[in-house]
Amino acid sequence: MPNRSEERVITPGMLRDWPLPSPQGDKTSRGTVLVVGGARCTPGAVLLAGVAALRAGAGRLQLAVAEESAVPLSISVPEAKVVGLTPDGGPSDEILEMAAAADVIALGPGLDDVDRTTRLMKAVLDAAGRDAAVVLDAYALGALSKDSGLLRQSRAVLTPNLVEAGHLLGREPGDDLAGAAHELATRHDAVVSLYGHIAEPGGRAWREESGDVGLGTSGSGDVRAGIVAGLLARGAEPAQAACWAAFAHAVSGQRLAPRFGRVGFLARELVDEVAPTIASV
Repeated sequence: MPNRSEERVITPGMLRDWPLPSPQGDKTSRGTVLVVGGARCTPGAVLLAGVAALRAGAGRLQLAVAEESAVPLSISVPEAKVVGLTPDGGPSDEILEMAAAADVIALGPGLDDVDRTTRLMKAVLDAAGRDAAVVLDAYALGALSKDSGLLRQSRAVLTPNLVEAGHLLGREPGDDLAGAAHELATRHDAVVSLYGHIAEPGGRAWREESGDVGLGTSGSGDVRAGIVAGLLARGAEPAQAACWAAFAHAVSGQRLAPRFGRVGFLARELVDEVAPTIASV
């Protein structure tokens, strides 16, 4: 099991030696991201994840949210196709068709009921292609902790916070976050990005050291999940997307600190720093 000393530190030089794909052509060459989430009281989580995906380079964006939020969200994010969930929080036939055609599906931002999330996640991932990439965040990780068979796609990234990691592990992650990330990566056969520690099932591990306390703000995790989704859409492999996203997320916070202080910036402001941070590498 990798420990801290065995993790490779993510630096701009390392990322330059691991360049992101640069698709040519129209928006379809940079992939379609479908973000599924956004309960009645938390549609903003889907907005943050979706716009972050576009800022990271995705070509097309689709959002599935609580029915009553669909119209206002479509006005707030005119770049996206927005479709409402059914009244009981399930996917409509149109959403299942979108899932079947999506290159990347990000599940979980803004959901607030684990049982509804489990049913939604099963239907969406059953409809999705086996080659689709998947990002699981928030309540989708709670659902996965109860039923590991929900995730069938092989190109997957899990983005737990410490609480969600505890649910997935069945215990507190403790101080050995490198070990916890590795354990979860092996258990779920997926790349795991946990509080700056990234692990893949094959044993490779990385560590992002630029993150600061300001990233611990409401909506920040939704932004990180969206960055991962956007990078996957443009062709990055899961471990590469997780490493680049961890760097872009952390350094976006660094770029905001001179204006707002270490703890004064908002998640929505992180989103606008994602593209220039990636471009700066």
